[in-house]
This record gives sequence, C-alpha cells and structure tokens, in this order.
Amino acid sequence: MSRKGALLRGAAALAAAAALIGTIAAPAAAKPHRPHHDPGPVVIAHRGASGYLPEHTLEAYQLAVELGADVVEPDLVLTKDGELIARHEPVLDETTDVEDHPEFADRETTKLVDGSPVTGFFADDFTLAEIKTLRAEERLPDLRPQSAAHDGEFQLVTYDEILDWVATLDEPVVTYPEMKHPSYYADKGMSIEESLADLLDERGLDKRRSPVWIQSFEYQSLLNIDKLVDNRIGLNIDGQGAIPNAALNEYARTLDTISLNKNRIFPRDADGYLQEPTDIVERAHRRGLDVHVWTFRAENTFLPADFRSSDDPAARGDYLAEFELFYDLGVDAVFSDYPDLAVEAREACRA
Repeated sequence: MSRKGALLRGAAALAAAAALIGTIAAPAAAKPHRPHHDPGPVVIAHRGASGYLPEHTLEAYQLAVELGADVVEPDLVLTKDGELIARHEPVLDETTDVEDHPEFADRETTKLVDGSPVTGFFADDFTLAEIKTLRAEERLPDLRPQSAAHDGEFQLVTYDEILDWVATLDEPVVTYPEMKHPSYYADKGMSIEESLADLLDERGLDKRRSPVWIQSFEYQSLLNIDKLVDNRIGLNIDGQGAIPNAALNEYARTLDTISLNKNRIFPRDADGYLQEPTDIVERAHRRGLDVHVWTFRAENTFLPADFRSSDDPAARGDYLAEFELFYDLGVDAVFSDYPDLAVEAREACRA
C-alpha cells in the first residue's frame, strides 16, 4: 500500500466516521512529557479511534489525530518473517477476516500464550506478504455496529508504515507501541525487543526525546529493551488492589511510567460500583513516576455501575463523570477508545 493510497482511502474513512460522530475537531499537536501541574492529561488513542473504526488500522489512527489525540497506541506483534505489525494479540481471529481465507485453513493451531493454550491463527505463522491479504474486522461488533460496518475495508499495517504516516503530519504525534507477549516470542527464539529497537535505531527514533514511548505488561522485557534504546518506557499493571511501596521504589529506579488499570485507582465492588480511591497516583508521583490509566470507553458495559445510563450494554453512560474522577486526581495520561470524548472531558475540567 502506497502512502498516497493509504491517505486517500483514509480520507474516505474519516468522512464516513464524521457522519457518524458529528463534527470532528481539528488535529491537536502531541506534547512531550507534561509536568504534573499542567492542566489535564495527555490523551492516548487506544488502538487508534477504536470506538469508531476497526482497531489498529491506519484509518483508526488517522481519525484519532483528527479527533484531537496527543498520542496513538499501536500494539505490536511479530510476523513469521520478523516484521512488526499492529494487532492486539498474536492471534488474528477476532480482528481480521483470516477465517474467510480457505488458503490459510491449515494454519489454525494451538499454542501456549502466557502458559495457557490458545487455538487460532497466529501472526507468526504468516509472512508479511500473506498478512497484507487480510482485512481488519471490528472486535466488538455487537457493541459497535458502526465500526463493524467497515469490516473488510482496511489493510493491516506495520509499525514502519505507521511511522511513515506520522512523518507526513503537520504536527508531531507521539506513538506509544506496546510489545505484546514478549515471552511468547522469546520461547520461539524471536525477540520483539530487538525488532523494535532495530527499527527505532534505523529511523533515529531511539533517543530520550524521541516521540516514541514504549510499554509492556512484562517488566523484564522493559529492562531488556532499556539496554537497547533511550526512549521513555512504562509498565502496564492490570488487576485491582494496592501496589506496595517497595515495588514503586523499584519501578522508579528503572521506569518512567506506570500504566494502570482503572481499578487500581478506583476499585469496584462485586456489583461494579466504585469504592474509595487508592493513593497510588500520589505515591507514584512522589517517586517521579508518571501515571497513565486505561481504558476509558463510553458504553455502559465498561462503565462503573454508578455511571450507567440503562441496562443496554451498548448505550452510552455518563462517561464525562468517570473521566472527571481521574482527571481530578492528576493522572498524567488516559487511554481512550474515544479520544474526542477524552478531549471533551479535559476541556470541561479546564473550564
């Protein structure tokens, strides 16, 4: 896919999305690290504008910038020939039309991912040329039929192609790649850390002030890549409950950021209602760590019970109220499937 062709096709996708969501805001320039006193957090487009268009497509990233995102987040997995592509998981089944390709039927297999057996079509069993014959599909079609209407339209893209696109923009935009399942690749004799570091080095984007931040759920993987590049790095931490000071002290010595599940800050009870916030943001900031939070979505099924508008899981609830809780605590960045809503909430809090 040529850059010109991608941009032209992306323009058509943006126009279609605009008809669905109303007036699109002008693109916002990405900022470097914001000090804690700067009003409002950085807005990270989670897998692109993934609430509106199939995730991890160039079109979803383009729309995210049009909607005011400061940062776009591509999850990265490896192909058989070692290329970094933007997909949420090594398995392609939920987000592509791979099952509609009879020529690949024999590629379905079962592998261990994080110690658990997973059956499906794995990107590392496909060359990049084969990956390019697939098309993206919406992961949550029942909740997001407007996005599913674009199934089959968009190619899968490499991180290299995303960086090519970013280089064409009038304003700088940060990319925030997440290395997915590094241990899975290490077990196969592949290194996602080295692949990413080599690409950043080739493009001169491996510096401390480069507009590339790096993240992973695997702490050791971050320590490994930190030996290869000087970029800002952050650990993703799932779950709910306290994080000990000893762990924060260790992270402060080795990382720039902790990226937290929302429940680490505002836990929920068994019925989904919010409990009192923890002090994790304050404790992390005292140690010089930035705090990023994920993932903000507008649909009732993802919101705390306090903010749901009805029993319809796909209907929008009071997403502004949820954003406000976290913005008031001074978090440094938020991941959102709907970057325009995160920007809207930020502007409301500033006002």
